Amino acid sequence: MSSAKKSHWGRWIVTDIYKKINSLYDRRREAELGGGDKRIQKQHDKGKLTARERIDLLVDPGSFIELNPFIEHRSTDFGLENTKYPGDGVVTGYGKVNGRQIFLFSQDFTVFGGALGEMHAEKIVKAMDLAVKNGAPFIGLNDSGGARIQEGVVSLDGYGHVFYRNAIYSGVIPQISVIMGPCAGGAVYSPAITDFVFMVDRTSQMFITGPKVIETVTGESISSEDLGGSKVHNNISGNAHFRAKNENEILEMVRRLLEYLPQNNQEKPCIKEWQSKEDLRPDLTDLVPFDAVRPYDVRTVIKEIMDEQSFFEVQKEFAKNIVIGFARIRGEVVGLVCNQPKVMAGSLDINSSDKAARFIRLCDSFNIPLITFEDVTGFFPGIKQEHGGIIRHGAKILYAYSEATVPKITVILRKAYGGAYVALNSKAIGADLVYAWPNAEIGVMGPHGAANIIFARDIQNSETPEETRAHKIEEYREKFSNPYIAAARGMVDDVIDPRETRIKIIQALEMLRNKQEERPKKKHGNIPL
Repeated sequence: MSSAKKSHWGRWIVTDIYKKINSLYDRRREAELGGGDKRIQKQHDKGKLTARERIDLLVDPGSFIELNPFIEHRSTDFGLENTKYPGDGVVTGYGKVNGRQIFLFSQDFTVFGGALGEMHAEKIVKAMDLAVKNGAPFIGLNDSGGARIQEGVVSLDGYGHVFYRNAIYSGVIPQISVIMGPCAGGAVYSPAITDFVFMVDRTSQMFITGPKVIETVTGESISSEDLGGSKVHNNISGNAHFRAKNENEILEMVRRLLEYLPQNNQEKPCIKEWQSKEDLRPDLTDLVPFDAVRPYDVRTVIKEIMDEQSFFEVQKEFAKNIVIGFARIRGEVVGLVCNQPKVMAGSLDINSSDKAARFIRLCDSFNIPLITFEDVTGFFPGIKQEHGGIIRHGAKILYAYSEATVPKITVILRKAYGGAYVALNSKAIGADLVYAWPNAEIGVMGPHGAANIIFARDIQNSETPEETRAHKIEEYREKFSNPYIAAARGMVDDVIDPRETRIKIIQALEMLRNKQEERPKKKHGNIPL
């Protein structure tokens, strides 16, 4: 071949390659545009970001790598063969948050309303599988009208594949759901199985059956927001853990949560550098009233003992009689379970039992030590509680603490009565260390109730019944309720100066750092759900 011909052939090849490359970028731009400019504007008009804008806010700048951007559905019914979008309504891939790898999906409401179809689901499960293979958290940014009706049963099958992975990967990698729009029907079950659910005020909803279906079937009329909005699920149902006023704020909360979690169940959370400060905390003596019936906010105790500004509360608005969340102590992550005397005198009811038990199991799954601050009057009495199954729900706390093998430390701040004392990480169900403050009252019930039962005849026959009652209450408190009785029987490891609480916890965590504990081999237990 002549040099002239060779040169012409080479130019033709180079020209063809550039055409192919240009075509590639055209296809990428088409995929990035989703449903088009008009639909993107509609999304913005609702106060919502696009799927890709949300990813940009969540991950570290420049770290996101997209997977399967050119997948399309293969349905030919109802004219779908003429309506195809590259990516099929969901963006999947991996990136970094605070320098640590995560995998994610972000549903695109501008394409088929974010509805899940066969290939849409396949993209999600591929990303989930990669997350587990690489031992990294998985985050779902949900904005979907539900199953893609036009695809029929294959869309339901797609949901099934997602649910299955949510379940079998539970406790293996952290799974986080962020509800950024509607989440209806079968779509809500995936978030329900994940570890944490975030919602945005006024734009997020979750429900099995929507307002129109409810009105048709039951005659009840209700708005989408009142049925399944962020306030409902954070305050009433307990289905959600966090809410924020806008998408920027909620995604920043997700980034913060990830700071407290390990990458997977084989690792421990990262320890942050801690600037050495005085660990003796004199103010603790004034934060908890000596009088056992006076309320106080346990959050003031948490903030005094834990590292400054490290407390990250979970489910703040639900079951307020118990406070749970993550914090750091000398940079080390711990999970906190704390009675809240300010609400229902800190007693345990159905909702607080569920809230605490699930959090305990999460911490145990991901190697996060558990610290319990106890000030409990008992399980909340009442017909509604009994008929609602307080026995079954209360047993969940017992079960969760008993099966947990992470370091478990309890500090009895004031009251520890009855079955609730046993349930809240007592020595009997596996606590590694139990400390009590000198004013702690530990017993079957409080001195007032016990004295009224045990000394009923003495009080009734007394010429001065009120004085006798007061005397008998004090007598019972001195003989049976003080912490030294429990300490003498080994149920309390030490009675400590409240001001030294932080020091004692630091020492205990250091001692328990290499704790190893196994449970009998079994397929799994049967927690009383």
